[in-house]
Amino acid sequence: MNRQGGNMESFTYHDAGQIAYAGALEMQTQAFNSLLEEKANGRQGVNKLFFCEHQPVFTLGKNAAGSNLLVSEKMLQQQGIALYHTNRGGDITFHGPGQITGYPVFDLEYWEMGLKQYVYVLEEIMIRFLDLYGIAAGRLKGATGVWIEPHTGRDRKICAIGLKSSRYVTMHGFALNINTRLTHYTYINPCGFTDKGVTSLEKETGVVQDIECCKKQLLMLFREAFPFACHPKDTTLS
Repeated sequence: MNRQGGNMESFTYHDAGQIAYAGALEMQTQAFNSLLEEKANGRQGVNKLFFCEHQPVFTLGKNAAGSNLLVSEKMLQQQGIALYHTNRGGDITFHGPGQITGYPVFDLEYWEMGLKQYVYVLEEIMIRFLDLYGIAAGRLKGATGVWIEPHTGRDRKICAIGLKSSRYVTMHGFALNINTRLTHYTYINPCGFTDKGVTSLEKETGVVQDIECCKKQLLMLFREAFPFACHPKDTTLS
């Protein structure tokens, strides 16, 4: 039987709805630490995938340049936008309503997957999701994430990716703009870039999207990309 509920799925899914960044960080940190503890004891823990929408917040990765925040913290407070320094990779980005923020807390060794392959798979999920809406998206060399019209001079980012990992256990994840209020990005140099744009599914299609439908489509793609696997180290399977 599969340790993760007997449903032959490799991870459990949790929709956290709209949540403050601090609450989501605590939620995924607990899952991250639990996976690491189980792994240290030679057991396969529970991989978890969290989707949520954040209340407006800017997050800075551990390598972020403070100069990429273009307004004062006082102005952010006046606008009701929080600011957090985080332990993920990458620079500064925005999270808010209308954006699907995803936190896969995964033990990549369950799928015998390395970190570079993992990032590639996350990007591929987003590319396939956008293809469902007739949008051709791709990768931009030297810039993690998913882009519309990459390498054309009209590059615009629709999905940011930033991660933390320890012993191949991951936390943090992706931010996919669906109906995101893009004016917030004018307060920053998104992901440290000064010469590239940011976009959303709504902007690209000209239609406000059903975010719950988008979550279901993304979940389906995650299940395809991270299938149940009889990992040789998983002693809980019979």
